[in-house]
Amino acid sequence: MALGLDVVFPADARLFDEGAEADRFWLLRGGRVALDICVPGRQPEALVETLGPGQLLGWSWICPPYRWHLGARAVTAVEATEFPATDVLALCAADPELGYALMRRFTEVVAERLQATRIRLLDLYAPHGSGPP
Repeated sequence: MALGLDVVFPADARLFDEGAEADRFWLLRGGRVALDICVPGRQPEALVETLGPGQLLGWSWICPPYRWHLGARAVTAVEATEFPATDVLALCAADPELGYALMRRFTEVVAERLQATRIRLLDLYAPHGSGPP
């Protein structure tokens, strides 16, 4: 069963917006994608992290409420393999060993993104010189 679909996004394309329905994820094969977060009173969105080839884009499809926690924009033209969440979740349910391995990998992605978001927000809002001694 082939689940992945090869897709291409042009530079500056919006892949998804924070708060929109999360129903897929991508394995980036080429190009760069910027992850951003909406910060009230700031335009444009605050850059959190930039992803490139070999990285996974999108984890919000794993758990309720199935909404994107960040937004994503193609910085350059992007080549990726897109996976539909419902099909992947069904495959995980049918093969618990695969499901466990996949969830372990995505847990690492979640931890990396949370750390990147934390660091970026500290960069934006922490008073200078307020870090640890």
